[in-house]
Amino acid sequence: MDTPMEEKVAPEEIIMDSNVAVVTIEGNDQMKYNKSEIRVKAGQTVKLTLKHVGKMKKMVMGHNWVLLTQDADMATVGQAGAMAADNDYIPADMTDMIITHTKMLGGGESDTIEFEAPAPGTYTFMCTFPAHYALMQGTFIVE
Repeated sequence: MDTPMEEKVAPEEIIMDSNVAVVTIEGNDQMKYNKSEIRVKAGQTVKLTLKHVGKMKKMVMGHNWVLLTQDADMATVGQAGAMAADNDYIPADMTDMIITHTKMLGGGESDTIEFEAPAPGTYTFMCTFPAHYALMQGTFIVE
């Protein structure tokens, strides 16, 4: 009697895929990210995790990670974000200037988002908590 052979398939999370860029970035209680530049390839799936490694609560020292479109003005989005507390500091009328973002985090929290890398070019990432964009910003380079 023939017994069917078991099909062995590697679990999806173990497969190394050059089409996925896994990025971890940290924000701290000194209003700083631990990275000022992130490089990915156009069309890659980006799996980005923001970790707030500080201890302060979200209402005092909240952090998010926001990726802007190439034509967006960081100061304009940052100033509008500061007035958007009711929407997690994401200005609702400027969503066309934002490619993607994490949720707002307090100390010890983390959030992971997945998105497709945009067209090749240089983009800005920032934190939209009030006044944080002055220090919490960086360059997102798509090759």
